[in-house]
Amino acid sequence: MASSLPARLEIPPAVLAIATRLQEAGHDTWAVGGAVRDALLGTPQSDFDLATAATPEQVIALFKRTVPVGIEFGTVGVFGDDRVLHEVTTFRHDVSTDGRRAVVKWGETIDEDLARRDFTINAIAYHPVRHEWKDLYGGREDLAAGVLRAVGKPEERFREDYLRILRGVRFAARLGFAIDPATWRAMLAERPGIARLSAERVREEWFKSLRTTRSLAGLLVLWREIIGPTPWMPELRDGDPREPAQGVHRDPVLLTILAATDAVALLTRLKCSNADIARAAEVARAPERPAGEDDRAVRRWMAAAGTAEEDLLTLWQLRTGTPAPWGGTVREIRGRGEATSRGQLAVTGNDLIEAGVPQGPEVGRTLDRLLDAVLDDPSLNTREALLARARSHT
Repeated sequence: MASSLPARLEIPPAVLAIATRLQEAGHDTWAVGGAVRDALLGTPQSDFDLATAATPEQVIALFKRTVPVGIEFGTVGVFGDDRVLHEVTTFRHDVSTDGRRAVVKWGETIDEDLARRDFTINAIAYHPVRHEWKDLYGGREDLAAGVLRAVGKPEERFREDYLRILRGVRFAARLGFAIDPATWRAMLAERPGIARLSAERVREEWFKSLRTTRSLAGLLVLWREIIGPTPWMPELRDGDPREPAQGVHRDPVLLTILAATDAVALLTRLKCSNADIARAAEVARAPERPAGEDDRAVRRWMAAAGTAEEDLLTLWQLRTGTPAPWGGTVREIRGRGEATSRGQLAVTGNDLIEAGVPQGPEVGRTLDRLLDAVLDDPSLNTREALLARARSHT
């Protein structure tokens, strides 16, 4: 299919300089991976990866500034003239694998390297110096047809690394591609192996999928079917998912809240950060919307929502496709600087103690009473008025 491939591919100068240096040192070097695929799809990227016959030690010897980003798998980061780290990986093939991690051996040719890749659309290589192409598995044809197909025997590809099943779902959802029937059957047959993956790897694919999918509803249909037999994500909602408004948000935590019945449990199982789990917990704790749209009701909602305020506004738009009806009132309240939290009161706990409020829990209770009054009447939020109210209760 070489005749349908472009005569040349535009390679960033810094990447071309690295490839040229390797080539001149006698190490065959090719541009590979997602950047090649995306360039052929008309969505070029700058992060071209290079595959080379040079060993990691030879790569490190050739360049002044390198980082061993994955040296056990043959990957060395090389700083180019653009001061960006570019990945250079030695040709390799798998010696053995348990579906989670592989023992690799350095290869000698690009053909060996392409044979171990996951999908045909990711197994296209371009030689940036000689302007040659390697497309041994019909990747260009599959790109043109919008088909995601495994390289070689799909069952073998997925048993080498079960994460490839989730990667397949991500690519299909991101590109809007149909999954080749034989590849899909193998994904379904091998999906129990996903249970053997680490939580971190599953989380990474889930978050990447949410950030890049064309359709959340379409992604969830695929993801639920694939992840279903595993213990990872039982909280994903059943039934036909509602498609959120497009272009509103790509925050994976918010989209997880939208897609799951219990986002806190799901994010905890996937070993997400404490900050991400706390965000989901705050959203679950807070009221979805105010009791009314008047200023007083919205101020009370803002106080109850706390740190989840902005997330709740965004979730409303994701669910309905329209901005929250009370969003304008929120902005007006913010603009006027009206207090909706203890920290915005005109007095502090120390002020209350100096005014005679006993130290301990009573300080917090007094601040809560003062905030409650200010939520009803923002004009009360002055030092003098609040201290007077505090003294009247001591």
